[in-house]
Amino acid sequence: MWDLFVSIFVNVLIWIYDVIGNNFGIAIILFTILIRIVTWPLNAQQMKGAAAMQELQNDKDWQAIQKKYAKDKEKLAQEQMRIYRERKISPFSSCLPTLIQFPIIIALYQSITRSLGSTPLDLLKLSRSIIFPFLNVSDLIPLNSKFLWMDLGHPESIAILGFAFPTLALIVAITTYIQSKLTMPASTNPNDQSAAMSKMMSIYMPLLLGYFALNFASGLSVYFITSNILGIVQYAMQGKANWRNLLPGGQKKVK
Repeated sequence: MWDLFVSIFVNVLIWIYDVIGNNFGIAIILFTILIRIVTWPLNAQQMKGAAAMQELQNDKDWQAIQKKYAKDKEKLAQEQMRIYRERKISPFSSCLPTLIQFPIIIALYQSITRSLGSTPLDLLKLSRSIIFPFLNVSDLIPLNSKFLWMDLGHPESIAILGFAFPTLALIVAITTYIQSKLTMPASTNPNDQSAAMSKMMSIYMPLLLGYFALNFASGLSVYFITSNILGIVQYAMQGKANWRNLLPGGQKKVK
């Protein structure tokens, strides 16, 4: 089942690569846009969950409960879960799209390395992965792995004044951080489980994806950066982006 999933990624990537004139970098960017379209319902759920959490934080009844049980964290957590159930709010809805992204990341990485393989064994695996009958891979291989300054099948290798500079890793980490901060509610409670989860993800995800960008095929970094930029634009166009979160002390604390 997993191999079929990866094979679909391989076939779509190579088909886009063939259609646009043998540019694998552009193929990854267009593939990322396609992934964004397919996962639109999850992203819409994330925005809806973030809006519901923001509305809850400004609710006077909820603020009164927070004040009443400020010294009883267990009771506060119970009341919080009760309100979540009554208002049909999922505390982890804002994190779900991020978690769903992990199998996509793994499948994309495997499809990139499989598509760009150059050894006889790699080419054999690639030929066995072709399930679209209209694809004639023999006319396309070896695929062009060069895009800008990158070799998409390998980690980024760029030196400035003799020092290796992790350009892609930094861009991936920064754009991931910006996107995660923009989706967080404007007002949070320190004892709020969803707020704690969102804060944790906004710290760990940029570091984790930055690590991936530093050590894995740079084609994966192209996916990360494109996906992050699309997410930021998406939230901004719909007026959902919380730009104050990017500033120190931008989140107002509930009193």
